[in-house]
Amino acid sequence: MAARSDEPILLAEGVRKVYRAGDLEVEALRSLDLSVSPGELVAVMGPSGSGKTTLLNCLSGLDAIDDGRVLVEGRDLFAMSDADRTTHRATSMGFIFQAFNLIPTFTVAENVELPLLLIGRRSKEARSRAVEMLERVGLAHRTAHRPSQLSGGEQQRVAIARALVARPAIVWADEPTGNLDTRMADQIVELLHELNRSERQTIVLVTHDPGIGESANRLVRMVDGLITSDERRVADGQWRADSQRSAGRLAEV
Repeated sequence: MAARSDEPILLAEGVRKVYRAGDLEVEALRSLDLSVSPGELVAVMGPSGSGKTTLLNCLSGLDAIDDGRVLVEGRDLFAMSDADRTTHRATSMGFIFQAFNLIPTFTVAENVELPLLLIGRRSKEARSRAVEMLERVGLAHRTAHRPSQLSGGEQQRVAIARALVARPAIVWADEPTGNLDTRMADQIVELLHELNRSERQTIVLVTHDPGIGESANRLVRMVDGLITSDERRVADGQWRADSQRSAGRLAEV
């Protein structure tokens, strides 16, 4: 069941994640709350070890959580069975990683259509949609090429097309420009912004790059597993706290 347009597409409440090694426990997420509305592009920033990638993995259901709940389109990820969560992730989420994770023996079109084939779409429909998305990211002329024949920026565009091909509710991007030079990184960031604007695609993007973070309309900062600020860009170009949570979370650090 899809969330209504006036409801958050993502709602995380009291999310806690603990990593354990013998008697050692590290609290990676500390009773964290986050709400994302449909059509937002949210950048998450913080120093190394602050919990950014753990946040993405837990809110997408890739990793289990120790406490709290995560709802995507109104459905509680951790109230589902593992099989149902996997299916929900395949149909409602797209992923973009620093490593492009393309299958080297597949063509570009085959890489992009794969998510649709895995959820049971007909091959003709999947190929048509894959070509449509490759046109959308400027790679219509590369459909028959293999990943090794593409530049890094082109490979990441293929990964973006693959992430969006099933029209997901939310796309998770973990350091999507980390393997790219500055020029290619700028092009990828602009593409994500354009897809967010034109398609109202909801995107949660983890980055260490201040320029990328501050290009978003909403910027969440993390330290030691806590959200220390949550700000939106307002009409005058300044940043404004999204809610009282920002001040409260900052006081806890």
